[in-house]
Amino acid sequence: MAYRNGTYIAFHADGTNIPCDSDIKYYNLIKAWTSKKEDQFSFINSHEKTNAVRDSSKKRTLERRLKKRLRNSKNMVLILGETTKNDRDWIPFEISYAVDKCKIPIIVAYINYEYITAPKQFSYLWPESLKERIKRGTLSAIHIPFKKAPLSDAISQFDYNNKPKGGSLGIYSKDAYRSFGINIK
Repeated sequence: MAYRNGTYIAFHADGTNIPCDSDIKYYNLIKAWTSKKEDQFSFINSHEKTNAVRDSSKKRTLERRLKKRLRNSKNMVLILGETTKNDRDWIPFEISYAVDKCKIPIIVAYINYEYITAPKQFSYLWPESLKERIKRGTLSAIHIPFKKAPLSDAISQFDYNNKPKGGSLGIYSKDAYRSFGINIK
């Protein structure tokens, strides 16, 4: 049995490794938050628990490494932007393996939103693999904005033993958002 203490972060790379041209910039921002010593933001990055995978790696090699990273994870952050739903290979694979095989909750972090109180209104952003599991009710998820305080709280709080309340459409309360310093009506 794998030691499941990491957080797996999934994002749409949009066929590039140029940071400004894809959602990798948000992954890098999370890593930057972690590196600030005076900051409270911390997590164990599942991507750093196995050997690096180069862009030239064979698909089978990459798939094996991703599976290992997911098996070593307690939860998964899905960075959700405008183009995430267009990913036809790795995002669907990561979601299906995380939910169906590893049984870990997904922290769905929406880019460019202050708060998330009605996740269904953002269904147009969902990749099919996420949409299917929400519809079937096989997913345990919390839907949050891509902001440091709610992300830090969700990463530290939710795992395979402590899943978000609300099934596939879990959200934070207005009081929780206020405690994060986010103004909500």
